[in-house]
Amino acid sequence: MMARKPLPALERGSTPWLIVTALAVTIPHTDELPIWLSLAAAGGFMAAFALWRRGAPPPGRWLLTLAVVVGCAGILVTYRTLLGRDAGVAMLVLFMALKLLEMKSRRDAHVVVTLAYFLLLTHYFYSQSIATGVWLLAAFLIATASLVRLYGGPACSPKAALRRAGLLTAQAIPFMVILYLLFPRVAGPLWGLPQDANRARSGLPDRVAPGSIADLVLSGEIAFRVRFENPTPDRDVLYWRGPVFEQFDGTAWQRQPVSGPLPAIEVRGSRIAYESTLEPHQQVWLLALDAPLALPPGSQVSPTLSAVSGAPIRQRQRFRIESATDFRFNPAETDESRRRNLALPPIGNPRARALAAEWRSAGLDDGMIAKRALELFSGNGFVYTLKPPLLGRDGIDDFLFSSRQGFCEHYASAFAFLMRAAGIPSRVVGGYQGGEANPVDGYWVVRQSDAHAWAEVWLPGRGWTRIDPTAAVAPARVESGVAAAVPAGDPLPALVQLNSAWLRDLRYRWEAVNNAWNQYVLGYNPDRQRELLSWLGLPDADWRNLVALLAAGCGLALLGLVAWALASRTGTDPALRLWQRGLARLARRGVVPAAGETPLALARRLTQERPELAGPVARLAKAYCATRYGPSPDLGALRAALAALR
Repeated sequence: MMARKPLPALERGSTPWLIVTALAVTIPHTDELPIWLSLAAAGGFMAAFALWRRGAPPPGRWLLTLAVVVGCAGILVTYRTLLGRDAGVAMLVLFMALKLLEMKSRRDAHVVVTLAYFLLLTHYFYSQSIATGVWLLAAFLIATASLVRLYGGPACSPKAALRRAGLLTAQAIPFMVILYLLFPRVAGPLWGLPQDANRARSGLPDRVAPGSIADLVLSGEIAFRVRFENPTPDRDVLYWRGPVFEQFDGTAWQRQPVSGPLPAIEVRGSRIAYESTLEPHQQVWLLALDAPLALPPGSQVSPTLSAVSGAPIRQRQRFRIESATDFRFNPAETDESRRRNLALPPIGNPRARALAAEWRSAGLDDGMIAKRALELFSGNGFVYTLKPPLLGRDGIDDFLFSSRQGFCEHYASAFAFLMRAAGIPSRVVGGYQGGEANPVDGYWVVRQSDAHAWAEVWLPGRGWTRIDPTAAVAPARVESGVAAAVPAGDPLPALVQLNSAWLRDLRYRWEAVNNAWNQYVLGYNPDRQRELLSWLGLPDADWRNLVALLAAGCGLALLGLVAWALASRTGTDPALRLWQRGLARLARRGVVPAAGETPLALARRLTQERPELAGPVARLAKAYCATRYGPSPDLGALRAALAALR
C-alpha cells in the first residue's frame, strides 16, 4: 500500500494575506449579522493573527468542533433555521473565522479564498449600490492577490501580487461584459431572493395617526425619481397620490377595502407625461401624480383615484404614466361612498363637533364651511412643526383648542373630522408633495422627507376636491418644501438641510451617478436586452441566437487576449523592456544593432565608431546582461544606466 503523499505546507508569509482577505469580505456584512456573530468573527481573526505572530500550532480539533457546534446553535436560535439567505451567510462567516484557526496546508488556504469568493457574491443580496461594487472589487483584488501570493512564495512582493491580480481581473472584464449583456435575462432582480419580499423598507404608513408622517419625514432616502416629457409643472400642484384613508376610529385614519365603479375623471387641462422610477416600498401604490390617466400594464386606478399595481412593489420599477393636475373627480358620487366618508365614532372630540355644528347652523354651504376651517388654521396661532406635544384621548380637540402645534397629518386629520362633523363627506389622502429637481441629470427627485398628508372633500357639482390645510398654516411647505416650513431646530435629514452650494452640487452629482447606475446597470432587464438585440439586428432572438452570440463574443474576446499576449510576449521581462528603451534612444542617434549582434558586441563596436557613446552604452549593456542573466538581478542599476544614456 502506497504511503499518502503529504499536503504542501502553507508558507508562513501567506497567512497575513488570508486574514486581510477574510476581513475585506466580512466587514460589509456587519450591518446584517447579529452582534454576537460579528464579535465572534472578529475574535477568530485576532486569534488567527496571534497564532501566526507566535508561530503557535492551531487549536485542537475538539476545540474547533465545539466552536462549530456552539456557532451553529447560535445561528439556529437567531434565525430559527440553518437554511435560507441570512442564515446561510451567517454560516459562511462562521466557517471563515474558524477555518483561519486551523490552517496548516496550502489546501486550507484554498478553502479560505474560496469562502471569500462566495462571501463576495452574498453581499449583493443586501446591496447593489456603487459603493458596494467598489468595495467588493477591491476585496476581489485582495482575494486574488492572496491566491497569487500563495503560489508565488516569499519572492512575490505585495506590489507584484496586486499587479498580477489586477491583470487577471482586467483579462476577465471582456467576458464579464459579454455575459452581462447577452446572457438571457429574467424578470426581477438579478441578486434577489424570495426572502427579500419581507424586508422592511421605508415608505408610507398603512394608517395615519399623529406622528406617523412626521417620523417618515426624518428620512432623506429617495422614494422615487421622475423625468417629465413636458415642462415640469409648478411645484404647488405636484401631489403624488398614495393610499386614501376613509375610516376614522377616534385616533387614527385607516384604509379599508373599497369596491365600486372606476372613478369618473373630467380632464380640464393638458395631460402630463412622465417616466417614474419607483424604489421598493412593499406596497401597491405607484405614487402617480394626481390624477392618473394612463398607467403601465398590470396596474389600474382604484375607486378612490389611487394608482395601484397588481402586486406589491418589491423591486425598483420604471414605468410611464400620464396624469392631469387640473381635473374633476366623481361629481356624481354613490350614496354608499358618501355615507362611508361621513362616518364618525359616536363619541369623542365634543368641542370640534360643536364648532362644526355652529358653522352648519349659520346657514353656510359646504364650500363656505371648508373656507371657515382653513381660516381657523391660518389665523389663530397654529404652528407647523415636527415636534408637536402629545395629545390626549380627544386628540382633535386637544390639537384645535390647546396645543395648536402639529405636522401635516394633524392638520389633515382635524380638517377631515370637522368636515364630517359638519355633514360634508371627507377623507385623508397620503402621498408625497413637491420634490427637487436635479440639474445634473434632469430628474425630479422625491424623497421620504417629502411625505405628506392632505384632505379631500366632496362638494355637490364639483366632486372630490383636494384641500391641503397645511398650506393655510405653512404655505412654504407647498411652495418650497418641508425644510423651508418647519421652525429652526426641528430635526430634518442632513441631505434636506444642505445650505452649502458646493455640497448641494456634490450631492446632485453623486445622486445622478447613482441614478445612471440604477437605470442602465441594475435596470438592465429583459426589455432592455431585447432593445440591444434589436439594435444588433436580432429583434426576435431566441435562446439559440443568444447562445450563438455568447459563443461568438467570448471567442472574439479570447482571440483578442491571445493576440495581445503574443504581441506583448517580448515585453514581459522588465530587463528586456528597459534594454529596448535604450535601443530606441540609440536609434534616434543613428545607431542600429547589426543582425545577431549582442549587447556587449554592440558596446565594443561603438568604442571605435562612436566613442562619445561607448561609455554609456557599455554600462547599459553590462547592467542588462547582469540583470537578465546574472544570479542577482538589479533593475535599479539598469534603470540608472538607462537614465545616463541621453
